[in-house]
Amino acid sequence: MPDVVVIGGGITGVAAADALAREGHAVALLEARRIAAMASGWTLGGVRQSGRDPAELPLARAAVALWAELGDTLGVDVEYRRNGNLRLARTPAEVDAIRALVASQRELGLDIDFLPNGGAVRTIAPALSPDILAASFCPSDGHANPIKTTHAFADSARRHGATIFEGVPARAIRISQNRVAGVETDGAFMPADRVIVAAGVNTAELLRPLGLDFPLSIEIVTVVQSEPLAPCLDPVFGVANADCAGRQEADGRLRFTGGLGPWGLDVARWTADTLAPSANDVRDVVAVVAHVLPVAGHAAIARTWRGLIDLTPDALPVIDAPESVAGLVVAAGFSGHGFCLGPISGSLCADLALARRPRLDLSAFRLGRFTERSIAAAELTLHG
Repeated sequence: MPDVVVIGGGITGVAAADALAREGHAVALLEARRIAAMASGWTLGGVRQSGRDPAELPLARAAVALWAELGDTLGVDVEYRRNGNLRLARTPAEVDAIRALVASQRELGLDIDFLPNGGAVRTIAPALSPDILAASFCPSDGHANPIKTTHAFADSARRHGATIFEGVPARAIRISQNRVAGVETDGAFMPADRVIVAAGVNTAELLRPLGLDFPLSIEIVTVVQSEPLAPCLDPVFGVANADCAGRQEADGRLRFTGGLGPWGLDVARWTADTLAPSANDVRDVVAVVAHVLPVAGHAAIARTWRGLIDLTPDALPVIDAPESVAGLVVAAGFSGHGFCLGPISGSLCADLALARRPRLDLSAFRLGRFTERSIAAAELTLHG
């Protein structure tokens, strides 16, 4: 019998499994499809502190500190590159927004610069368009390979004794006397008195029968990956209104995204076909990215796909152990920018599962915040 069952094979789930297994706990992880099949596989792979909500910035800083040694910790080159993050302004209004962002983040102690004109921006990234008017630049941000990283955590968890089940969906969480009793799968029951739900877009449906309301909305984003190019872009880039972002991967491929669009289907109806982007989807993404990175407009395309985003009303995640169900931990709703946080969010889940005080303040990430007060909608930042 496992000490802890983890539901979800994205970066948070596998990092939690690894953290617990390293401490000697018996861990079983259930993944309905395969490791990194959803958000942790399709994500851009940004590792950033810049542009974070003030509540989330301490988590991002703690995560970046772990990223610096993550390849050594996991024994795998996860292609982590710390070449900075640019957020670009294309209009006078966006210039004002970027200038305000830099001022507010400097007040929080982040090392971030305002680049006041296109020449200053292209000093850092010469391939960017001369139409760029200004940008923020955080030199301590970076990017990594999301699939390699997620699999590296999973492999490390296995080496430390965790059991990972792929193709085994969690159908329900069974409780007894307001305490977790285990997880029901297809035709089987796995007893456990602690369960971590890190199931992304499927989290709300697992919590609903437990009387827990998790107001997730599901949106979709298109991702394009080019054939390898000569080195042309060191930092990750995003834009002020979050309608595109991109980076150049370690092997030379460009990987870039457009903005959000409506999903419109039930999560249970996810298939490879329903997530496949149309030719128009791809054309639109290439066009908006080429406006800021012209080389993207004529790069040969290797792959395209779309990914689902588990979006909370305030675009902040839930990382919590709800008091109403003892032994339950929830980590979801990362709203398109959870990849960077994976190393620390996994450790925080381990803290909560073991009923010890979390190493960081998680009061802003409680599930109960959605029913305790009105939550203002927040803008997204889709590059990390």
